[in-house]
Amino acid sequence: MGRWEPNARDRLAQAAMTLFQEHGYDRTTVEEIAARAGLTERTFFRYFTDKKEVLFGGADALHERIVTTIAEASQGTAPLDAVAAALESMAPFFKDRRDHARARQTLLAAHAELRERELIKLASLASAAAHTLRKRGVTEPAASLAAEAGIAVFKVAFERWLEDPKAQDLSRHIQLGLDELRAVTASTGTGAPAEPPKRPVRPARARKP
Repeated sequence: MGRWEPNARDRLAQAAMTLFQEHGYDRTTVEEIAARAGLTERTFFRYFTDKKEVLFGGADALHERIVTTIAEASQGTAPLDAVAAALESMAPFFKDRRDHARARQTLLAAHAELRERELIKLASLASAAAHTLRKRGVTEPAASLAAEAGIAVFKVAFERWLEDPKAQDLSRHIQLGLDELRAVTASTGTGAPAEPPKRPVRPARARKP
């Protein structure tokens, strides 16, 4: 049995972020991350498959919160409201982690492979939300639409939270995003809906005597 290392995952994650900022993501190795954390490479691979996954270590916790919150929503809760509750349940996970999240976002912006992994993570969260809604009896396409819209709101709210000079809570930005989504979907515009084009009426042919 391997020796227990207290807080190994957090130590590795912090060491990786520090080295990414000091030397750059591409020039940082797993060996260096483990050494900076005071651990071995074997311990590193016990928690992460590669250095990229260090930046996505919280995905499982977010997945669990989304599934649990939607599943436990009271009967009769509208699909989007259930997803909204799940999004707001994730906000405490990021409390006091804004600086870390901003540093991480900078890395994502600079590396296409990291942005791709982020999109995969978001797609996985949307898929989990849709699956849980279907288990509650929500039919398609309502389940997928509510889930995809909710994750889109979370993505936009998260980016606004990182850039917010007032440093308002993430939950506030999530709520604002949901309000804007509802306003957009409820809006019918200022003009009447366009009518389909009418076919031209051909003049009747005169009958021959």
